[in-house]
Amino acid sequence: MRKKRAITRSDDSLHMYAALDVHKVYSQVVVEDEDGVLLQDERLENDPAIIERFSEDLPPGTKMVLESSSSWYWIYSMLSKRHDVILSNPVKTKAIASAKVKTDRIDAMTLAELLRGGYIAECYVPPKRIMELRELVRYRANLVRMRSNVKNRIHAYLLMNNVKIDAKPFTKEFIADLREIDEPRVQGYLRLMGSLEEEIHEASRIITERASNDGDAKLLMTIPGISFFSALLIVSEIGDVSRFPDAYHLVSYAGLAPSTHSSGGTTYHGRITKQGSPELRWILNQCARVYIRHEPESDIASFYNRLRRKKGDAKAITAASAKLLKVVYWVLKDKREYRRG
Repeated sequence: MRKKRAITRSDDSLHMYAALDVHKVYSQVVVEDEDGVLLQDERLENDPAIIERFSEDLPPGTKMVLESSSSWYWIYSMLSKRHDVILSNPVKTKAIASAKVKTDRIDAMTLAELLRGGYIAECYVPPKRIMELRELVRYRANLVRMRSNVKNRIHAYLLMNNVKIDAKPFTKEFIADLREIDEPRVQGYLRLMGSLEEEIHEASRIITERASNDGDAKLLMTIPGISFFSALLIVSEIGDVSRFPDAYHLVSYAGLAPSTHSSGGTTYHGRITKQGSPELRWILNQCARVYIRHEPESDIASFYNRLRRKKGDAKAITAASAKLLKVVYWVLKDKREYRRG
């Protein structure tokens, strides 16, 4: 049984460690002192007033840890105004804190112990400006995916009912023919697609404006294949490039580095790790294809063509994306425009 005592005002002179296992509706909270004595162990509602009261009950500068989840950001923002808060990487922390018996309380207590011992695998928390850019570009990307899904549903209807339209898909002529189909689902899909087009257009306008006023995005747009949207997405996903000591660390962060297994003096390189941001990997893949078309004589294009002949397009474009990310790193690191050659 763990020792436990109440928190008192005299505790202000002690070093305290708080862990929050954050869920959608509630957070399991554990507070310990520097000796590991349990001071608080309870479940709190994820209500701003309750979280604020919890924050104010602890001495300023209390070390805190939250596990990354879908609802971490607002709690992190509130607590970090008064305390020293870090965001735990759930994948890496779970590898350290794995247990056969798992409950919210055990998770929170384990996090507190790891925090007190200095063994938390920490996540990067971008500043508010970067978070806002990230949400903006992800919002547009989600709208585009929704529009693609609507288009796929229209294609599915046409195939199911053997309806043939000669015009190229989703040109003015194609849509005009669709409007002639007396089917509520098709007309509903068309209205939904129209609404999505309007939202995508407005999001694109805001992104263009933001990218035009962002120094890093403007530098990235000097690289062939990187436009307003892709530049802002890359900036928002990378954040502060100076946190990476070299380009290889950025490639690893993006999940584009090959996995490595070394045993018995032999080293094997496998598929990419796919850790990190899937949005960053996706946009680099798109940008790399455009870059290769615009720069067919470049080192990246030559590398891609050689690898494609040996291992196919998918592996070649992934490797080319990693090389393009290294170019991105140096453009951002040196604060200089891209130069060919």
